[in-house]
Amino acid sequence: MPYTIPISGVSIGHAIDEKVATGTTAVIFDHPTLAAAHILGGAPGTRDTELLNPEFTVSDVDAICLSGGSAYGLDAAGGVQAWLREQGRGIELAPVRIPIVPSAILFDLRNEGDKDWGQFSPYRDLGYEAAANAAVTSEQGKVGAAFGALTATTPGGIGFASSTLKNGATVMAMAAVNAAGAPTIGSTNHFWAAPFEEANEFGGRGLPNPWPEDAKIPRTKAGQRVAGTNTTLGVVITDAMLDAAQAKRLAMSSHDGFARALYPVHTPADGDLVFTASTRQIDIDDEGLMDLGIIAGNVMARAIATGVYHAMEAKHA
Repeated sequence: MPYTIPISGVSIGHAIDEKVATGTTAVIFDHPTLAAAHILGGAPGTRDTELLNPEFTVSDVDAICLSGGSAYGLDAAGGVQAWLREQGRGIELAPVRIPIVPSAILFDLRNEGDKDWGQFSPYRDLGYEAAANAAVTSEQGKVGAAFGALTATTPGGIGFASSTLKNGATVMAMAAVNAAGAPTIGSTNHFWAAPFEEANEFGGRGLPNPWPEDAKIPRTKAGQRVAGTNTTLGVVITDAMLDAAQAKRLAMSSHDGFARALYPVHTPADGDLVFTASTRQIDIDDEGLMDLGIIAGNVMARAIATGVYHAMEAKHA
């Protein structure tokens, strides 16, 4: 089911390479947008995430790029940059403009795809294509950066969820799920995120009854404990007006959603990361900031389960 982005000034595009069984996702902002990032996985792969820390000079970005391909996938951000440059975007440092595109990757190099791509990987071209495909609606499931993704018990996928605060501000989450752990409880098809589900967005299965005896047994992809072969990536976007420190705190709170939706999570074998972005359209007070952090964790949990659910449905179709 396509997802319509509820925040103005944001579009999302995907590109895939079916032969390689991989893909890229680009989040494009109409205007330079405040961003932050927080990493809790033990094996991240990133580009330009350090500059998003509050103590550094550049805080606004033109896009965020997520990609498969492990370290090769970092080339995708160059493709997104190339597309943005054609649109006249980026920081002006005469005589050039430099688009700012932080990125993060997940590991999908052990799936069924043909990784013998020759001298250069396909990711720069995938990044360009994903940016060119950006729109205000997006497919979910086996698409973009999660096209070749897997979890311990299910296919991986890209999912979305959103919620509106009392003051009218909106927070949305996108997740590209490729976790070492499992989104489902024990040997069942019930999601860990079930308590946070809205409108049967990932099947309305609820929690299992009776509770499975194997729920506490950690399930990992092929039983592996190898660093750097997994990763769930999240992007949380809000129209609430945040400063750099508040955006960083929101990224930290959003990781709560990972823990509500995946078990185990944030392992040495994952590169789990959340980007946050604020389009700075709606004022927010201290109470609203508290609510924003709480709800961001909830929508992230829902996005993770929704992405996996749509990938599972596509597999069984």
